[in-house]
Amino acid sequence: MAFDIDMIKKVYASMAERVDKAREVVGKPLTLSEKILYSHLWDGSPTEAFTRGKDYVDFAPDRIACQDATAQMALLQFMQAGKPKVAVPTTVHCDHLIQAKSGATADLKSANSTSAEVFDFLESVSNKYGIGFWKPGAGIIHQVVLENYAFPGGMMIGTDSHTVNAGGLGMVAIGVGGADAVDVMAGMAWELKFPKLIGVKLTGNISGWTAPKDVILKVAEILTVKGGTGAIVEYFGEGAKNLSCTGKGTICNMGAEIGATTSTFGYDESMERYLRATDRADIADAANKVKEHLTADAEVYADPEQYFDEVIEINLSELTPLLNGPFTPDLSTKVGSDMTEKATSNEWPLAVEWGLIGSCTNSSYEDLSRASSIAQQAIDKGLKMKAELGINPGSEQVRYTADRDGILGIFEKLDAKIFTNACGPCIGQWARYSDPKNAPKNSIVHSFNRNFAKRADGNPNTHAFVASPEVTAAIAISGRLDFNPMTDKLINEK
Repeated sequence: MAFDIDMIKKVYASMAERVDKAREVVGKPLTLSEKILYSHLWDGSPTEAFTRGKDYVDFAPDRIACQDATAQMALLQFMQAGKPKVAVPTTVHCDHLIQAKSGATADLKSANSTSAEVFDFLESVSNKYGIGFWKPGAGIIHQVVLENYAFPGGMMIGTDSHTVNAGGLGMVAIGVGGADAVDVMAGMAWELKFPKLIGVKLTGNISGWTAPKDVILKVAEILTVKGGTGAIVEYFGEGAKNLSCTGKGTICNMGAEIGATTSTFGYDESMERYLRATDRADIADAANKVKEHLTADAEVYADPEQYFDEVIEINLSELTPLLNGPFTPDLSTKVGSDMTEKATSNEWPLAVEWGLIGSCTNSSYEDLSRASSIAQQAIDKGLKMKAELGINPGSEQVRYTADRDGILGIFEKLDAKIFTNACGPCIGQWARYSDPKNAPKNSIVHSFNRNFAKRADGNPNTHAFVASPEVTAAIAISGRLDFNPMTDKLINEK
């Protein structure tokens, strides 16, 4: 199901008038989040200013995305509405019901057998009601949305908490319950308490081993797992412009881990490049015509304290690689000696048994290519993997391109398991143990978003740490939780 350029052009056609009207009723310059919210009111052009964190407001989202676990009940409910077709563009993605065990081919075959009834139901209902259907193996919902459906200045809802990933392309994208999605599918308004606004000003440049992942790991450390509740986190500044589009998606994705309603970035050249690279030049052309409405007003960036409820500033030039965990995504530790000290005092296992790269957070072509460059260095130096390595590509497009360019082959030379283009271990769909409750105490490192007890493998003794794909690769090669790739050395058989 292709993106709907006519729908997107319609959103852009009304944006200027609605943003101007919103600026008038609010009585001051607007943030990007406010521009998107006020231009998606159910009643059309705004007539009043809303109080953040207090007023309940009806909105008209542009599109909906559902994953296979939550879509089942949502579609059953929609079937009772008596509608011949969904009212807004909607897609269903089969990514949650595929268990990672042996590798992509065997695991996909197993899922197609054990969950055949669910997949057949979702496909038949989708076909009947004009819903786009992405079959098992096609990819992880949020990576597929970023590659195919997300667009700057849009509003979408999805029946998964990490729908917020689409903020990487300048959307206000919010995870909701199935009943909320059904209302919108049936042509009704969607209600949300008007969010508070947290501004994150990014200065400087990431370089070396520091990745976009480290930005959100730092934000999680600052705000904790509840600090973003009821708020939209809006990133801006020169540092934001210097990040890639999929890097922005990673940062927005993990906004769910600080409780944020969603996160977003203003439209810039990296988003335009990504749109063109993913065969959506017509969206880029349309966005360029209204780009002044796809970022905050200049006054907001000049004096953010006046326009946001809270402002955080992070100098990317000073940011270093981080490991967050275990058991919570906001416990942050710098790689290296800081981890040695903290792990020893807390009795965290320093030996790492698995490194896992993928999930909706870090499974783009960029993520796999950066991690594979580390893997290639290990091959060139004759190093043997000390931990096991698992890879979940974000979509069939990512997997095919990474395979074509030799990236997957590099991982395979290190005996990595290439799992299905699906969520897998990130959501606990990982057959690591036959009896996880009695499994031993151990550490793993992954590029996922959540690391609560039992989250990945069902083992309450697994200490899971969140890192960027490249740091995950380096630590998996070393087999040490406290390995610092910036300063430490590894020894080969010679």
